[in-house]
Amino acid sequence: MAVVDEVGVRTSPHAARERGGPTDWLARYLYWAFALDFVAMLAAGLVAFAVRFTPVPDDYTLPYLGLAVALPMVWVAVLSVLRGYDPRFVGVGSEEFRKVIRSGWVMTAIVATAAYATKTEIARGYVLIALPLGTFLTLVMRYRLRKRLHHRRWRGECMRRVVAVGHRGAVADLIKLLEKQRYHGMHIVGVCLPPALSRGENAVEHVEGVPVLGDFGQVARVVKAMRADSVAVLACPEMDGVALRRLAWQIEADDVELVVAPALMDVVGPRISIRPVAGLPLLHVEHPELSGGRRLVKELSDKLGSLALLAAASPLLAVIALAIRIGDGGPVLFRQTRVGRDGRPFTMVKFRTMVDDAEIRKAELAERNEHDGVLFKIREDPRVTRVGRVLRRYSLDELPQLFNVLRGDMSLVGPRPPLPEEVARYGDDVRRRLVVKPGMTGLWQISGRSDLSWEESVRLDLRYVENWSLVMDLQIMWKTWSAVIRASGAY
Repeated sequence: MAVVDEVGVRTSPHAARERGGPTDWLARYLYWAFALDFVAMLAAGLVAFAVRFTPVPDDYTLPYLGLAVALPMVWVAVLSVLRGYDPRFVGVGSEEFRKVIRSGWVMTAIVATAAYATKTEIARGYVLIALPLGTFLTLVMRYRLRKRLHHRRWRGECMRRVVAVGHRGAVADLIKLLEKQRYHGMHIVGVCLPPALSRGENAVEHVEGVPVLGDFGQVARVVKAMRADSVAVLACPEMDGVALRRLAWQIEADDVELVVAPALMDVVGPRISIRPVAGLPLLHVEHPELSGGRRLVKELSDKLGSLALLAAASPLLAVIALAIRIGDGGPVLFRQTRVGRDGRPFTMVKFRTMVDDAEIRKAELAERNEHDGVLFKIREDPRVTRVGRVLRRYSLDELPQLFNVLRGDMSLVGPRPPLPEEVARYGDDVRRRLVVKPGMTGLWQISGRSDLSWEESVRLDLRYVENWSLVMDLQIMWKTWSAVIRASGAY
């Protein structure tokens, strides 16, 4: 049962165990980021010196040893100026890596400009090795540092203590999302609901296991009571501009972060910008770029990428084909009609993982369907062959789809390719998935595959359509490798 504490706010009986002073994990993380960035550029400078010049320094090469020591200092300074150590980007999103890449370009411009202005002759081979290598090593070290942070967050460490403010349903959705994706580093320690639900006969004690500690007028006191370092305000009419401004004033002395979630969901990144008009911060949302130059670049990347992957994987493709043929003597490939961009049907090819009459037996197994919505999935599907189980576990059965990508029916990254009977049951919103080509991998692939509910699968596909970018594609392809190795949701 909740009790009233010394500041007049309800809290849980084990609040004392939950409280703790602000942790210094963020300062340690930024310290390590700073140190690793320095080491990365120092190592790159020394490698460039070793590759470009002879091992024995002379009057010409000796200054480059000094340059190798100076570069890391300039490197961390450029990263600092371009906000490469901004706490807002710690642990999540691609902005941290974008800033590193942008800093690499700026660093190159600084070296070129300084050499021109001082009329200093600098060996171009040294610069062409040191700066790209330093940028690459920095990205690798930042990535490893982030993965280490994610592992700690899954253990409940390095988390921000957050007070959630909003209506019950929105708060419950946020709690479930953050609990499922703990790498975001936000742990909700208390909830503030409208007065009707926070006190009186209809008072709610908990939302998804998190104690309700007060109403909208008690947020600042709840933050103090729980020693929170963040407040998350969800879209609700009661928390209007005036209320948010007063709340910001109340918590600014304690350096508590205030984040506001707009009602517009699953639209992120460069599509959103703040446009001040007459003193009002208006949220400007660009339309998704579904055609034009970037789309042509994606098409070209798909063609070249599928060609390269087919060439590299050709020995593996031959081995898999032989294993399927020896396994039961049936056909190697499975062909199925799927729906592509703008609702156009195409024939998708995969390695056969089921018995030859699998489609006929599907009706017999309808009652055993373990999936919700329009999808059909059985964890222990009796139609899957012994070889097929191995192929499915590591998504090797999908490799022939590279031919679909090469032919232009599919993309390397995109929404899941649906069956015609699934599309026939789509609502108007879900049909939005069909404005882009389906992909061999996507957000659904790196987020759980068959373990996802129908609603979650649709939400991820729509998020991809609304926020597509080349950087996002590269991130998804990078994460696909770990998802395949883990074999999570593969059956």
